[in-house]
Amino acid sequence: MKTSIAAILAGLLALALALAVPALAADPETIRLGYFQSPNGELLAKGQDLLRKRFPGTRIEYVKFDVGRDVNAAFAGGSLDIGTIGTPPGTAGLVNDLPYKIYYLHDIIGESEALVVKDGAGIDSVADLRGKTIASPFGSTSHFSLLAALRQNGVAPSELTILDITGQDVHAAWVRGDIDGAYIWQPAQARLLEDGGKVIVNSREVAEKGGITGEFGIVSDAFFAKYPDAVRAYVEILDQATKEYREAKPETVRVLASELGLGEEETRTVLSQVIVLDAGDQKDPRYLGTTARPGALADLLKDTSDFLLAEKAVKESPPKEFFGPKILTVIYDE
Repeated sequence: MKTSIAAILAGLLALALALAVPALAADPETIRLGYFQSPNGELLAKGQDLLRKRFPGTRIEYVKFDVGRDVNAAFAGGSLDIGTIGTPPGTAGLVNDLPYKIYYLHDIIGESEALVVKDGAGIDSVADLRGKTIASPFGSTSHFSLLAALRQNGVAPSELTILDITGQDVHAAWVRGDIDGAYIWQPAQARLLEDGGKVIVNSREVAEKGGITGEFGIVSDAFFAKYPDAVRAYVEILDQATKEYREAKPETVRVLASELGLGEEETRTVLSQVIVLDAGDQKDPRYLGTTARPGALADLLKDTSDFLLAEKAVKESPPKEFFGPKILTVIYDE
């Protein structure tokens, strides 16, 4: 009898614990993923349909974004689970306590973002931008790099006209003659170059002087709390796709060309213009690191928030220690 009563009590205790602690679902019913048309492993994974293959019973909803501020708005409204965002708008989102954390660093931007000007506009250097009209999506990595390039060359933003024009609309503004140039990403950059443009400075050069930009993956706090294994599985997908991206085999180039809307030769050029990072790279001290050995990403976020504060894009720039808990290094612990 004592044994039976003990067994019953143990069963009731287990039931109570199960009711008190929500179970983690194995696979999500839906994954809402916001992405950029950026050349990196994530875009290749989308083109190869890797997420749907890994979660065949899950409804996958891809949402395309052109600027990071719209990604922030989507997370603020609870309409995304996973997303990609550039370092400036992502830093602003963290400073403003939006409900997400960083789980992956997709790429460090190089020549894939650049200042392209019309060949006959009389612009041969950043100093020649005085009195000109330049487009760049406000709050984006390109806008950040444009302002950094101006600062590095002693040009005040007030000495030129800077228009807030997205990558989707910049070519039309170029054709109409509304702008003399644009600091913009791929594939919009390639279209301007095809239409009589030339590069004055790119983001790799700006980064070498301290203006580093990149794109990182973010996941909502609620989604990670409920589906941590799904996020880890997506990191495995990104790892596979990024390694294939680096190899740039013909099939990879064809998939990315279709996603970017570029020719295959243009796409091969674009592939070399960013530094993409696989899952192993995330643990590098230069990037996310691990819980035991945090990486330098928090320093980059702090530097970016200082820049945003100087530009009055945020109301405060927290200490570096603020950013550490915003990075999910736990995913990369041994």
